[in-house]
Order: sequence, then structure tokens, then C-alpha cells
Amino acid sequence: MKNYDVFCKVVDNFGDIGVCWRLAKQLRTEDGISIRLWIDDLYIARQLIPALDITKRIQTIEDITIAAWDADTAFDRAAEVIIEAFGCELPESYLALMQPGNIWINLEYLSAEPWVEGFHAQHSKRGKLTRHFFFPGFTQATGGLLREHDIIENNQKIAADQQLQSDFLRQLNLPQDQDSATLKISLFSYPHAPLNDLLAAMAASAEKICCYVPATGILPTIAAFFGRVSIGVGEHLHRNKLSLHVLPFLSQTDYDKLLASCDINFVRGEDSWIRAIWAGKPFIWQPYRQTEDTHLVKLNAFLDVFYTGCAETARQAAIHLHSTWASEQVSVSAWQDYLGNIGTLETFAAQQTSALASQPDLATNLVIYIEKLHHNNI
Repeated sequence: MKNYDVFCKVVDNFGDIGVCWRLAKQLRTEDGISIRLWIDDLYIARQLIPALDITKRIQTIEDITIAAWDADTAFDRAAEVIIEAFGCELPESYLALMQPGNIWINLEYLSAEPWVEGFHAQHSKRGKLTRHFFFPGFTQATGGLLREHDIIENNQKIAADQQLQSDFLRQLNLPQDQDSATLKISLFSYPHAPLNDLLAAMAASAEKICCYVPATGILPTIAAFFGRVSIGVGEHLHRNKLSLHVLPFLSQTDYDKLLASCDINFVRGEDSWIRAIWAGKPFIWQPYRQTEDTHLVKLNAFLDVFYTGCAETARQAAIHLHSTWASEQVSVSAWQDYLGNIGTLETFAAQQTSALASQPDLATNLVIYIEKLHHNNI
């Protein structure tokens, strides 16, 4: 089946559209699928898809049809395969066009929680239609992780080549005064993260730190830390051992390059979390905050899975910094303890990247799953 509609509601700002856009591109380029991507917020989507014209209701970018999805949308047909991303709920007018022969996939959020394996590939009925639940995950009993076939090789080339890194940073108009002793860190977080604590800990570090911050809603907090009313793209700020550089909001391709160029990556949500894994570098993940601290359950499940087999001292340092970052209070000692174990964490992160990359990727699993459903006429 070669005709897919993908529906995306922009809930977690960049995470939802980030995953959907990457999935659409991979299905198109690697599997030859014809894709219509329905997006409910073109304005935010444009930050990840710079060629997007928000005045057009339908357009083609990178051989993918992108369509506006709102109350005025008039659907003409249902695709052979419908991917409802993250339970966004298909509109009733579209559901009315669907027939039992259409394959309806609910692509769920990524989680390492143990129950995911039991719910993956289950289905439910809605009238004459069948809704199939596809869960990403970290084991082969799940749908796997979104990963293009060349991303690991590309990231390894950048990580191993200082000249490629320098060329990339130069393209971003960054100063080229970083030496080999400087620790490079990327910072992408939600605004409620304990940014003041983290920046203070960085400034108090024994080694020089260059922190790269793509422009998002955390800039006002960073400005206040440096005693500024506001800051903008292109500014370079300094306190003690910390040099902080404000970057433009990056394309997905450039963000991957940034992750591969840095020694430690702070990431959030879902899309940047997965990309940090493929960068093969130590990272700190901030899950999307949920009621009743559900996000902490999700975080702890991931830490249990990801750090299994890591040397105990380094594992505890990584878990402690993750926990304090998520609980919104980071101490200097937690940061220094993490840096004290960075060599072990670097080796372990690279090993985990290789291990996870040995499993089939999400897009491949998804296409195989859909073809099996079609063959079985489910």
C-alpha cells in the first residue's frame, strides 16, 4: 500500500510535528510512499519546515503534500493508510469517508514502560472501522525507534572530524575560539526547567564550557541569569567558565549536526530525545510535564532500560542528574558528579546507540506491519 495520510496536532510544540515530519520524509524517501501530511498549526510547523508557506492550504515540499487541517478543511477522500499521530483524533468528516478496507494506525508516544510491549499491535473497533495501535519502543517487541538508515554513519563522521564541526559552527556565525579543552553542550528544554541552577553549575565548572542554545521560550530565563532584560539570536554571553551562544531555531538537519558536534546534549519531549540517542553522546532528557507526575514514571522507566549494564558510579550520576533536572532543582555537586563520570558515560552512550541501531527502525516496522494487515485483510 503506497498511499498514506498522516494527521498531526501540534501539542508539544516541536515534538509532535518533529516526529511526524521525520516519519513522512523517511516513508517517502526510503519506502516510496505517497504522503499527505495534515497539520493543524502551520505557523509552528514552519519553524521546522522553513519552506512552508502558511498562506497556502495545500503545498508540496520535499515531495510530500502538506495540507492545513482546521475547521474549514474539506476532505475529498481517505487514503489507503491513515496514521493518526499521538491520538490526535481524526475529524468526523474524514472518518465518514473511511471504509473497512482502509488501514487506520494510531501512532503512540514513545515510552520505555514495561506495559508497552503488551499493548503494541493491539486493535479496537469503532463501528465498521478497526483502529490499530502502534507503539514505538526500545525492544524488538515494540515498534522500534524512528531512525533513517544513514543517520548513525552521518553523526559518526561529524563526531570524529573536528573540521566538519568547525565548518558547521562557522555556518552559524559562532566564534571559533573554542579549544580542545572546552566542553561543548547543547541546551533545548522546557521553560520550567531549573535553568538558573544548571547555568550556575556550568559557570562554576573547572573546565571551560560552550553552551549552544537554539532560540525558544527559555531565552528570557537565560537573559535574566546574565543580568539582561532580553537576548536574541547571535548573542554571546559569558560568566566565569561558561560561554553561551544563542542560535537560531535550527532545521532538523542542522540540529542533528549540533547534537553530533557536542559532548553533552540536553533534550526534551520526543523528537530531540530520539535524535540525542542517535548522536551517540551523553544526554539529559526532560520529558513533557504531565499531571500527577506521570512524566517521572516515564523518565524512570527509560533510565532503568537505557542505563542497564552501565558502570554503577556513572549510572547513578546519570540518574541523579536526570532526576534533579526533572524535579526542577539542580545542584553544583550533581553536575560535577556527572562530569566526573563523563568518560564512562561517553563510551556507554556510544554502545547503547549501536545496540539500539541494530534493531529494525520504526518506519520499516510500520510498513511491514501495514503490509501484513493488508495481506490478512484485517
